[in-house]
Amino acid sequence: MIQRLLKSFIYRLQRHLRPEMIGGFRYAPGKKGIRISNNSHISFPEKLSLGNNVFIGHFNYLDCLHNITLGEGVQVTNYCSILNHSSHNSIRLHGTHYMEDAPNFKGLVEGPVVIGDYSYIGAHAVIMPGTIIGKGTIVSAFSYVKTGVYPDFSILRGIPAKIVGNTRETDKTLLEEHPEMKAKYYLKGE
Repeated sequence: MIQRLLKSFIYRLQRHLRPEMIGGFRYAPGKKGIRISNNSHISFPEKLSLGNNVFIGHFNYLDCLHNITLGEGVQVTNYCSILNHSSHNSIRLHGTHYMEDAPNFKGLVEGPVVIGDYSYIGAHAVIMPGTIIGKGTIVSAFSYVKTGVYPDFSILRGIPAKIVGNTRETDKTLLEEHPEMKAKYYLKGE
């Protein structure tokens, strides 16, 4: 009888500690509006920092060996990779000694990633380690964002991604078409 009660208690406790699954998406406890696809993989989830209302779609890979921070309202669509380390140089340098030299790799690229509030990461995008993307940024589909710092409101596109525009320009046109949205607009007052 005690074993059954203990098992029931542990099951109920685990249910409250893990994300709840609704319609194929996990909902993180203690956060508002976070949706993470059950088909996305997050390595070292304890090093993932999420703002409210973050969406992480299907088939993404978030490598949180070092910290990844997704600000409020960030959307990561589908098939994206957000990386904290990459051995793309190390494999050539170490050659056949790669596995025996682990974890002391030369040429390893690593570092935390920060994606600012209300940014949008298009499908199949790759964000490399040590990247800081400013708020209100759009990373176009199939873009490769090299390590670096990208300013607020950038539109990034290409391989490697380059700044090709400013989201405030697009937003100005949209707000003229939909004036009722001015009161809700994220950048009001800036």
